[in-house]
Order: sequence, then C-alpha cells, then structure tokens
Amino acid sequence: MTAVNPATGRPEVPGARQPGAGPTTPDTGRPPTGPTTPDTGRPPTGPTADTRKSAAPAPRTPHPAAPAARAPQRQARAVRLGPRSVAALVLVSAVGVAGFGWPFLAPPDASVNAHAQDAPWLFAGVLVLMVAVVAATISESGLGPKAVAMLGVLAAAGAALRPIGAGTAGLEPMFFLMVLSGRVLGPGFGFVLGSVTMFASALLTGGVGPWMPFQMLSMGWFTMGAGLLPFPDRLRGRGELLLLAAYGFLAAFAYGTVMNLAGWTFMNTLASNIAFDPHASVPDNLARFAAYCLATSLGWDSGRAAMTVVLTLALGAPVLKALRRATRRAAFETPVTFDAPPR
Repeated sequence: MTAVNPATGRPEVPGARQPGAGPTTPDTGRPPTGPTTPDTGRPPTGPTADTRKSAAPAPRTPHPAAPAARAPQRQARAVRLGPRSVAALVLVSAVGVAGFGWPFLAPPDASVNAHAQDAPWLFAGVLVLMVAVVAATISESGLGPKAVAMLGVLAAAGAALRPIGAGTAGLEPMFFLMVLSGRVLGPGFGFVLGSVTMFASALLTGGVGPWMPFQMLSMGWFTMGAGLLPFPDRLRGRGELLLLAAYGFLAAFAYGTVMNLAGWTFMNTLASNIAFDPHASVPDNLARFAAYCLATSLGWDSGRAAMTVVLTLALGAPVLKALRRATRRAAFETPVTFDAPPR
C-alpha cells in the first residue's frame, strides 16, 4: 500500500525529493545530518574546506630547550704573559742557545775553546739562575694560587710518569702529558711546568748533574711550544689530536738533538773520534756531532717520538677534556674576591 502525502495528495516515492522538503539522502530518505554535495546529495567523502583548515599543520616553533649554535669560546689561560715575562723568556732563550750552541758559534781560535771542559759547567750554573728568574717573573705577573695548585698537580704527575719507562729505549710517557698540558694551559704556564717537572723528576730519580739545567730549559721550550700551536680556541677533535701528535713527534727529536749538544761537549777527544774537538773547524765538528747523534741517541729519540704519538692519539681526547674542564672550573682569569664579614 502506497502512502499518500496529505499536503499534495500524491503518493510518496521512497528516495524521491518532495517539493518544499529539504534534501534527503538516497540511502535512507532522511535529511542528511552533515554537509552534502550538490550532484549526489550524499555526504562528501573527502575533506571539506572546514576540515582542511582544521587539519592544516600549525607552524612549528623551536623547542625552548633546544641548544642554539654557540660560537667557540676563548680558552682560558692559567698565565697571561706580560711584557716583563716575554722579555725574560727571550733573554733566557738567548742564553740557552748560547749555552747549547757555543761549540758552533765560537771559532777554533776563540778563548772559550781554551776552557772547553769548563764551559758546560759555567753555562749549567747560569741556566739554573736564568730559569729561576723566568719562573719568578712569570709568577709575579699572574701565577695565582689556583695556577700554583694546578702546576703542583701536573708537575707531580709528570715526575711520577718519568720513572715508569726509566728512559729505556726512549719510552718516556712524561712527554705526552707535557704536550697536552702546554696546549691547554698556554705557553707561559707550559714553560714553568716543563722546567719544574724536569727538576722534580731529577730529584725523584737521582738524575741531578750538570745536564739537569739543560734538561729544564729544553723541557720548558718543549712544553711552551705546544702552547704556541695555532687555533687554540677553535681546533678540536681529531684535527687537534693530529696536530699535537705531529708536534710531539718532531719535538721529541728536537729535544734529543738539543740535549746531545749539552752532553757532547763533556766527551774527551782522546776517548772517541766523534767527540767535540775545540781545535777543529765548524764543518768538522758538525760531522762529528751528526755521527754522535746517529750512534748514541737515534734509537732513543725514535722510541720517545713513537710513544708520544701513540699516547696522544689513544688518550689525548679524554686528557684534553679533563684539562679543559679543570681549567674552566678553576676560572684562572676570574679575580678572587672576599666578602666582608657581617657586622
């Protein structure tokens, strides 16, 4: 039986749109509850403009805790060299060059050659005083209590490392620590550290003799050179380790060669044909010195250089990190102030 619409008197057809009535869906014949499309009268299957607007992603804002890129910070120095300290360093270095190289600087007929056996002792005594003057000058210019504490710790560590290899085949781990310490703490601190460490190790191992002042000056140069390497504030990571390893390799040979100059002049000409001859010409003495280095120290210098490179590449990263963290916490460049007691 077909239902009749009382308003029009016509039979109602299911799914047909009646005049005056709102839109219906073909499936149910009822008015749709949501938006419809004009063509089918059905609800749209895709997103509408409203839903597209609501589904649009909101602009992303940076997380407040996200770290921002920071410019490299200037590395703090335990000692800032002033004009007086630089002048003292230049003076003691000039005296040291004369003390090491006088056999090649004086002609055969010079009066100093008449005292060839006494000259090393004279320079040894002078160098002790000069190194002490430099240390005092640097201390006066800015070696504060925190830097002195750091100096004591590192010098004790270096002096304790030296007897481990006992100089056997040049296996001396102390040089590795000196390179890294000079790099982090700067040239002024490095010179004092190298000199004090060699002095302390000589007392610890019983290596006190006329060669000790030459060792102190050479190790001071060795450690100071690490502090003068380029890019101390920017170079980090593997590039820095390679730079320090290359410096340690070359400086280990340079240290051995310089110390050969100090010991070579103590040899008696009658005991060996490669000893220093005060009456020979400079080219002849150069040939003798080259033969002396090849015969006595090449193997030791090679072992020292190899061990310095291996330890720098293997342990350099954590040691540098520890030294820089200690330097930041010590805040060497921050003046120490004391609060007034409450009244």
